[in-house]
Amino acid sequence: MSKEFEIVREFEVDATPEEVWEAITNGTGGYLWPMEAPEPRVGGTAAFGSTVAAWDPPHHLTIRSEDVGFSVQSVNQLEHVIESRDGGRRAWVRYVHSGIFTDDWDNQYDGASRHTDFYLHTLREYLTHFAPRPVTFAQLDGPEASKAPDALTAVERALGLADDTATGARVTVRGPREFDAVLDYRNPYFVGLRTEGALVRIFGRNHWGAPVGVSVHDFAADADAKANESAWQGWLDGVFSP
Repeated sequence: MSKEFEIVREFEVDATPEEVWEAITNGTGGYLWPMEAPEPRVGGTAAFGSTVAAWDPPHHLTIRSEDVGFSVQSVNQLEHVIESRDGGRRAWVRYVHSGIFTDDWDNQYDGASRHTDFYLHTLREYLTHFAPRPVTFAQLDGPEASKAPDALTAVERALGLADDTATGARVTVRGPREFDAVLDYRNPYFVGLRTEGALVRIFGRNHWGAPVGVSVHDFAADADAKANESAWQGWLDGVFSP
């Protein structure tokens, strides 16, 4: 049965409204993933066949699609309202994700809501630590076995994260190679790792019946997307190998 949804978040960030606007419109994958940048006008085209419904830089952006192409969703809208704080040195952001889910409403809403928190946290990490550096983006999914209920826990243990390692801790990570990082996000659904040159995001999508996913936002000048993808794919597959 079709049912509307609305996910609303508000936050402040140590960035100017102009910097926030650039981050959410450049489409490079600095905090989300590479996609078509919106055409800078009302009625313009945007990613995945959507349309620009509001365009007032750097204060108001709305992207809307009424032909989403997903079997469980028919309408999707993303709205950002951005205001200046502290004489322009900081920004306040109101984010609203709304639309219509046509099936599996509770599960779809839960996944969208929890992903929203993680994506917006990553936006703040990007703005605070890396913008406007160029980014090299890679993403991948684990094998079928990573759909298991305890899959994210298995990944955390393979990374060397203790059960009581809390957000904000500095950790030595046993990924494709050993590296030092800040554990910038952790809950039962997601893990965020920040190094001096990258954001590594781990998605416990096993909670919603999908494989565990990994994205790497690499800001090093010599970053290699294929090498990052291959290294993390091999590591993640190995976590779930018999």
